[in-house]
Amino acid sequence: MPSSIPRYPSARDLMDALRFLPEEGQIWLGEQRMLLMPLAASAFFRKELIHTLGMKRARGIFMRLGYYSGLTDAELGHKLRGGEEELEESYLAGPQLHALQGHVQAIPVKLEMDLGNGCFYSEFVWKGSFEVDAWQAHGHQSEPVCWTLLGYACAYASQLLGREVQFREVSCRGCGDAECRIIGRLAEEWPDHAAFAEQFREAPLIDELYELQARLATLEEDRVRTPDQDDWAPIGSAPTFLDMLALLDSAAPSDVPVLLLGETGTGKEILAQRLHERSQRARGPFIAVNCAAIPPDLVESELFGVEKGAYTGAVQSRMGRFERADGGTLFLDEVAELSPRAQAALLRALQEHQIERVGGQSVKRVDVRIIAATHTDLMQRVEQGMFRKDLFYRLNAFTLAVPSLRERREDIGPLAEHFLAHFERQYQRRTLGFTDQARAAMAEYPWPGNIRELKNTVERGLILTSHQKHLSEKALFGDSRMPGMERDKGQGLDARGMLTAPTPVTGEADSVHRHIAALIDAGLSLEDIEKEMLLAAQTGSDGNITAAARRLGMTRPAYAYRLKKYGLR
Repeated sequence: MPSSIPRYPSARDLMDALRFLPEEGQIWLGEQRMLLMPLAASAFFRKELIHTLGMKRARGIFMRLGYYSGLTDAELGHKLRGGEEELEESYLAGPQLHALQGHVQAIPVKLEMDLGNGCFYSEFVWKGSFEVDAWQAHGHQSEPVCWTLLGYACAYASQLLGREVQFREVSCRGCGDAECRIIGRLAEEWPDHAAFAEQFREAPLIDELYELQARLATLEEDRVRTPDQDDWAPIGSAPTFLDMLALLDSAAPSDVPVLLLGETGTGKEILAQRLHERSQRARGPFIAVNCAAIPPDLVESELFGVEKGAYTGAVQSRMGRFERADGGTLFLDEVAELSPRAQAALLRALQEHQIERVGGQSVKRVDVRIIAATHTDLMQRVEQGMFRKDLFYRLNAFTLAVPSLRERREDIGPLAEHFLAHFERQYQRRTLGFTDQARAAMAEYPWPGNIRELKNTVERGLILTSHQKHLSEKALFGDSRMPGMERDKGQGLDARGMLTAPTPVTGEADSVHRHIAALIDAGLSLEDIEKEMLLAAQTGSDGNITAAARRLGMTRPAYAYRLKKYGLR
């Protein structure tokens, strides 16, 4: 069991994860967007919270703030430093990240890590704590004041090790002690671990309360809604969407036929159901049929029903969609795909409010409101002779253009959060939400499949994301990058902590080809080039194997194998 003063590995890999985009007003660390903020502003915020909420509540908020930050950084530390073999290096990435972010210099004192035997002990001295400096104007306190730092340490260790770890600040300069010192153990080894853990559990309870309040408000607004219709309500606040929704609601109380025009996946069926729920027919049935999914020779029987013996296979009489929708609403999706015969029968049903089953000898009166939808240009179909003009004008009484997701980008975030909450319940998995980089990628993606594609993308992301982890850009979109979605540009830090030159964004391919051509002209073999790249990566990473492998886009074992292959290790 290791028991010594640990040594920090090179922080080059962590510094490489930091990117500055001054012209865009952004700073990124891994997939999370960061902020530079004056220490005085943090001190002011702390003072305001204590004055408003009291010392105990304010301490809990700052500890939870640090806890969430620690969860996020633990993902980055694990990603950059590897798994079980590099567990100590991954663990030490936490205090290194805290130093890189300007929070504190953590000087390691002792580290014992043998989780297989249930042993963990970690001790650090905090030097230059930003929280102590923020408290200087208030004088010495009776209790330790490094709340955010403590929450961070607890979360980072717990998330990385997969065991609940708790730290205690046993001395603090904010209390007049000579130094800030923390000790970390497995939670059960602290006699007060249950009471201490409660400080991190208030936020989830508040979140649940807000969620329950939102659900209650929704249920009160629509008591007819059933549990399996959780996704029926349209979501969005974009002006184009709200304008369309206002027109839709104004048409809802009447019986006027409504035609919804919009790209595939824009949620036309959800809008049709909203029309139904806000109409005088809300207590009647809502029947939806996708006209494009029914074979042409079966469309009439599906819509109008069939009598027994009408054709081979019709062993019994059955109702069609019109009869099932009697007294309610019939939603005809992709109505442009109806056959000419079905169009003629539909026109008669709209005009006469009567239908005749296939093979039937009598007509039946039906009281049905029609809502039709299509992603094609119906007028163009009429001009091409593929859709009846008289039927078009019947359906075109009240037309609504449903905006695509590209036209309402401000709604992408709320929709993604809604789908994530839905799939977390469905798959019984709890995540930490989307990374900032994932949110930015979703905002930039063109979404040709609209809301349906967004929903499927979020589901994929959740499936590929572990419990209590963030949904990353890679989980959502895979390794493919759309134009404009690259996140590797910007300025990083050199070995002295200074900003590097801006990364060139044009002519990079030509430059690479010129360098390769020069190496070939120099007579170097592939093995020579590979060996020199391995050495250069190791030198540029101060000997840190994991960081060097990352610089070459390789896994640590693959990099170590190549070092051994060439006798470089």
